[in-house]
Amino acid sequence: MVAVLPTHTDSFKLGFIGAGKMAESIARGVVQSGVLPPERISTAIHSNPDRGLGFKSLGITVYDHNNDVVDASDVIIFSVKPQVVKNVVLQLKPLLSTKKLLVSIAAGVKLKDLEEWAGHGRFIRVMPNTPSAVGMAASVMSLGGSATEQDGELVGKLFGSVGKFWKADEKLFDAVTGLSGSGPAYIYLAIEALADGGVAAGLPRDLALGLASQTVLGAASMAVQSGKHPGQLKDDVTSPGGTTITSIHELEKNGFRGTLMNEVVAAANRSQELSKI
Repeated sequence: MVAVLPTHTDSFKLGFIGAGKMAESIARGVVQSGVLPPERISTAIHSNPDRGLGFKSLGITVYDHNNDVVDASDVIIFSVKPQVVKNVVLQLKPLLSTKKLLVSIAAGVKLKDLEEWAGHGRFIRVMPNTPSAVGMAASVMSLGGSATEQDGELVGKLFGSVGKFWKADEKLFDAVTGLSGSGPAYIYLAIEALADGGVAAGLPRDLALGLASQTVLGAASMAVQSGKHPGQLKDDVTSPGGTTITSIHELEKNGFRGTLMNEVVAAANRSQELSKI
């Protein structure tokens, strides 16, 4: 076994292979939180020069080739689309020694495959979600065979700059995809429906949408910060014979809880199917 040298947390350089919106969100969070200065971060743009404007505005180095990013970096985040990550890793394999800590955020691509393509197991898989763009991500990571606890702490610090993160066994990642990966879309749909209900009840559209969005944000903050079970928080709002219990009764008659549970399971099952293609 090749010895893995620890990455110096006070001087490491970060590179992004793939310069999409998720990569830009993570880079922005890392810079704005002070985890890393922009001069220690790089990426590469092969086409569409406009894609590099966001990185350049942060002071991040933008190269023309991925090889330059790998050469300049100690920690490399693969943020390309799942269908191309294999070819990208294989192309860069000669440069991916165990001195490089590798991270993948490609959905559905398993650690065993990433490790095989890279030629070593110092790989960490992370499943973030789109609220990373506003610093409110829910990210989950799993360590590869040769990744150390120190590696995990370093990656946790990076992704902690754009939200909260958890560590979990990779076998749970399909369920993670179903809940937090796809979950923002469920909430957007709920916000839209609440706003439509407000309009149906007589509210102007902009007021209805503002109230719906802020109500969801406030309720989520209460669930995170209060320490109370969501059921208790629901009971706190529900008075006997009142408006809230009447509306909850309607939700229950229409299978609200079961529908939410089913959509998470359906997305998890689809994630599992896609990982086998």
